[in-house]
Amino acid sequence: MSYPINEIFYSFQGEATFAGTPSVFVRLQGCDVGCAFCDTKHTWTLEDSHIVSVSEVLAKEQDSPQYANFTENEILAEISKYAKCRHVVFTGGEPAQYNLKELIVSLEKLNYSVQIETSATEKLNVSAKTWVTVSPKIAMPGKKALVFESVMRADEIKMPVGRIEDIKKLKNFIQEYNISAKPIWLQPLSCNKKATELCVNAALENNWKVSLQIHKFLNIR
Repeated sequence: MSYPINEIFYSFQGEATFAGTPSVFVRLQGCDVGCAFCDTKHTWTLEDSHIVSVSEVLAKEQDSPQYANFTENEILAEISKYAKCRHVVFTGGEPAQYNLKELIVSLEKLNYSVQIETSATEKLNVSAKTWVTVSPKIAMPGKKALVFESVMRADEIKMPVGRIEDIKKLKNFIQEYNISAKPIWLQPLSCNKKATELCVNAALENNWKVSLQIHKFLNIR
């Protein structure tokens, strides 16, 4: 099995529960959710014309739609270069488009903790130990429905917030799925001041948490 990888890089997880944790990020190519506010739109398409070699992907220094089909061994080899790091994050794109269970189990056998960031619009194929961060994409242009089992599998909910309508969506979502007991994070879009104030006020009112994307404040990836 191979996986379409846009990039693999080492940084800090800047968001939600694992904020501040050194992490290797594995960014998969492909997503049809269509979020207008997405900051990785270059990962959406899977075009043959964008396929390059593994070495070219690993040498990338800026965002691009170019990707390579990595084998499991090639992914493990790249992750192992960051010997001190024990946390791996699968992101995208939409990483849940792919069956990652076998790869994740291999990582867990090597004593990594593994996290996946997903929109919950796909069925999850991960291990029982995988930390699932659901950033629910509700009524997006791609018109994809949320998958009930994926929502219920969430270890945390991380809601991008830009306006008051997003808070209303979140409240309806929590009520519909009866998931008020899960950790709820509000994440201001683009670290915008008004969005941040909205998140702070809503979090205080509802006993939620605020995710501030610390990697952006540190000016790192």
